[in-house]
Amino acid sequence: MSPAKAPGASSDEEPADGIALARLLAMGFRLAITGLHERLAERGWDDVRPPYGFVLLALRTGPLTVTDVAALMGMTKQAASQLVDAMAQSDYLVRSVDESDRRQRVLSLSTRGETLLGVVEEIYAEIEAEWADMASADDLRTTRDALTRIVLTANDGVLPAVRPTW
Repeated sequence: MSPAKAPGASSDEEPADGIALARLLAMGFRLAITGLHERLAERGWDDVRPPYGFVLLALRTGPLTVTDVAALMGMTKQAASQLVDAMAQSDYLVRSVDESDRRQRVLSLSTRGETLLGVVEEIYAEIEAEWADMASADDLRTTRDALTRIVLTANDGVLPAVRPTW
């Protein structure tokens, strides 16, 4: 028995050159993120919600405030505060008072958050190795190089923060 086709899925006979590249990139992103979260859960990281990754990656570059998280995530400060509360409760980040403005709370990566990012990198390497088996290592290298050039060129030589697209 073949698996049910998801709503909106197209035929596997549709030629790849007939699919918009942006659509293929979105499908690849979803494939990677779904695989990531399945593997995280298998390794005991079953409390990681998809939005956490965006915040943790941004915290890797330095401290943030809830206002920064709201801007990064494209959400209200109230929603960002709830997200930060959940992440702090799970010990993925640490809140402290900003010494230069004692009214502000500064967010930084916790040890557990840093550990999670390391596990994520390991899983991404596994996923890429599997994709290299499906296509080839050269194909992935070429794709990575081309996308890197495009993103850098479009952003004045800087890789932007990874943000959700909702």
